[in-house]
Amino acid sequence: MRLLKPLGVLLTCGISSGLFTGCAWSIGDGDGKPHTVSTQPTHGQELIDLKRARDQGAITPSEYETKKQQILEK
Repeated sequence: MRLLKPLGVLLTCGISSGLFTGCAWSIGDGDGKPHTVSTQPTHGQELIDLKRARDQGAITPSEYETKKQQILEK
C-alpha cells in the first residue's frame, strides 16, 4: 500500500511531462501527521541572489550594501 502513495504523487504532479514544478507533498512518520519542512536559504545563497539583483538593476548599489551587511550580521 505504501508504494501506491508515491505513485499517486508522481502521476498527480505530471510525470508524463517530466516536470515537477508546482508539485508539493508532505512526508509523514506513519501516524498520519505530516512533517513540515522549512527551507531557509543559506547566507551564501542570499548573497548570490542579492548580487544578481544588483547586477540586473533591480536594486541600487546602496541598497545592495545595506542588505549585504544585514545578511552578514545574522
